[in-house]
Amino acid sequence: MAKFGVEEEFVLLDEESLVPLALGDGSRERITASSTLGSVTPEYLTCQLECATDPVTTREDAEAQLRHLRGLLGAHTAGQSVIAAASGTPFASTHTLAVSPSPHYDDVSAHLAHITREHAVNGLHVHVEVTDDEERIRALNRVRGWLPVLLALTGNSPFVDGVHSGFASWRSILIRRLPSSWCPPRFRDLTDYRAHIAQLVDLQAVPDPASLAWAVRLSDRFPTVEVRVFDAQLLPEDTVFAAALSRAIVLTDDRVSIGEIDGIDASLWMAARSGMDARVVDPTTGAVADAWQVAGRMLDATRPVLAELGDEEFVAEHLERIRRHGTGAQRQLQAFARAGIDGLRDLYREGTPALSP
Repeated sequence: MAKFGVEEEFVLLDEESLVPLALGDGSRERITASSTLGSVTPEYLTCQLECATDPVTTREDAEAQLRHLRGLLGAHTAGQSVIAAASGTPFASTHTLAVSPSPHYDDVSAHLAHITREHAVNGLHVHVEVTDDEERIRALNRVRGWLPVLLALTGNSPFVDGVHSGFASWRSILIRRLPSSWCPPRFRDLTDYRAHIAQLVDLQAVPDPASLAWAVRLSDRFPTVEVRVFDAQLLPEDTVFAAALSRAIVLTDDRVSIGEIDGIDASLWMAARSGMDARVVDPTTGAVADAWQVAGRMLDATRPVLAELGDEEFVAEHLERIRRHGTGAQRQLQAFARAGIDGLRDLYREGTPALSP
């Protein structure tokens, strides 16, 4: 059974204003020391942390690790007037964000210039193991066409500067400003993939392959396809849903995904704008269709693999949960409409409850 791993990014927020707060000295080390599963690492900004699972083979194991790591964040922030929020963007920002100290991050921030001041983005990255080099390229090509509906299902960043941005995934719009962002081209083989990256490095658009901002790419460290289109997700089960779908798409056959980059990118924009109300290109036909129709076809295309992995019922039920209760973006908007900042605060805390002693 193919292994997979999950990386979740969180932003630390002041519980009263919901603006980002820098991580205190030694905080990450204290959190990591308490971890028995996975790892906690600093992210690009001092107000961010990344939690990563160890490689797993079942969604149950993935969820157990995710809950453990989120519980550590909740325990760390309890009593400090701080919330660890699993949202693609913070509710508001002072635009005085500080970059975590490291030579790599210093280089990135110098390259991005003013973009860094507005780049408080939190994503979810899913690594799926594919041991054969050329099969990883075929798998990457398969994922491309499904990127818009995957984003539509998982958009979770509706706010910017304390107001509704009008987008389901404002994070995706911010990411679009980076070099090598959104949908990658279709690659002939591994040699073609490496040639594209070499050109981007030669242009100095990216310093190295690890800096690629494509919504799906090959990991530079592991034999994995890394699906990066997702916003950070409110709840662990939302994250596991994204991971289960990612693994199934990567492992399914070659016939399910077609599409040119301009149609996919336009569909990604519409998914970022309207979530599951968007119309996107259907990768099974090349025609434009309602996002819910495409989600159904994605479920049909991946059903054999989902069934083999024991994930079919879970994914189908979670799709219905999204239909009934909304995406993360919709749930954030509902919480804010109902109770303002208090409603959002409660929603964020639900995602990172402190571990029981």
